[in-house]
Amino acid sequence: MPRIGVQYPQPTEPARTLPRQMPWAPFNNRLFDLLRWQLTKDKGYDKSVPLRIPVVANDGAYLGDRGQPDSVTWVGHSTFAVQDGGEVFLTDPHFGPRALLPKRKSPPGIPLEAVPPEAFAVLSHNHYDHLDDWSVRHLPASIQWFVPLGLAGWLRERGRRAVELDWWQSVRHGRWTLTCLPAQHWSNRFGVARNATLWCSWLLDSGSRRYYFAGDTGYFHGFAEIGRRLGPIDVAFLPIGAYEPRWFMRPQHADPEEAYRAFLDLGARTMIPMHWGCFDLTDEPVDLPPKILAEILDRTGADRDRVRTMAVGERWTIPAG
Repeated sequence: MPRIGVQYPQPTEPARTLPRQMPWAPFNNRLFDLLRWQLTKDKGYDKSVPLRIPVVANDGAYLGDRGQPDSVTWVGHSTFAVQDGGEVFLTDPHFGPRALLPKRKSPPGIPLEAVPPEAFAVLSHNHYDHLDDWSVRHLPASIQWFVPLGLAGWLRERGRRAVELDWWQSVRHGRWTLTCLPAQHWSNRFGVARNATLWCSWLLDSGSRRYYFAGDTGYFHGFAEIGRRLGPIDVAFLPIGAYEPRWFMRPQHADPEEAYRAFLDLGARTMIPMHWGCFDLTDEPVDLPPKILAEILDRTGADRDRVRTMAVGERWTIPAG
């Protein structure tokens, strides 16, 4: 793994200027629509019903052992710890107690202290349920971060190493090739202008296996293009939660059916659902999305072995080959 001070090569293709339009299906997330949603929020769902979020105990100690088999561990929400060839990467690392205001409904699947100092991380965008200040400050300072355009400065202000990329740019990190890809979303954060920083998905290629991390996204026809240009994809992490009401959330958050369609568009071998079971962000209960996904898989006669819905803290050992 690269050490502190190593100079990274410039990403391929020149970066473009922000802000920009959505890649394939522009939408207007207007203040009026936000207020309309808040006035009708949670209608149609009884959130007094106790949640059933599967959680398994996991100390994460294996992440520090380079001789362990390749595996995926769901830390919760959009955070995974992937161990491949003894190396570890994190996606949208969030170990903190809140996403600005919403509290966690389930604990992190592994202790933050289990993350090895030589790990690296990718970020999809700057929303609080994906970019967590507390986690950034408490994870090892030696972690190398890869972020979309405009976010490197935020990390560097906190003493972290960061490389930023534009859509379709790639950079090498040891044996890995990381490619920043489009997503159907947006960005916003206190102190940062709306859409002043980029949002993205990622393709992480170890040379023997390819992982696609969708970040936060609505369904759009770019999934097919990503699969065509960068396939075959072995594991696709796709969001299935925070999708109601559809009239408001559809452009920015895929529902379970759209997430499964994205999986098929990508042509990936395995789908791992994410973005559920942690933060109550929208109308539906946070434990509902995997139930809806299971109904869709049954109705369509899908191969259930290709869709792995994980418990928080669960570790899936990736089959060889």
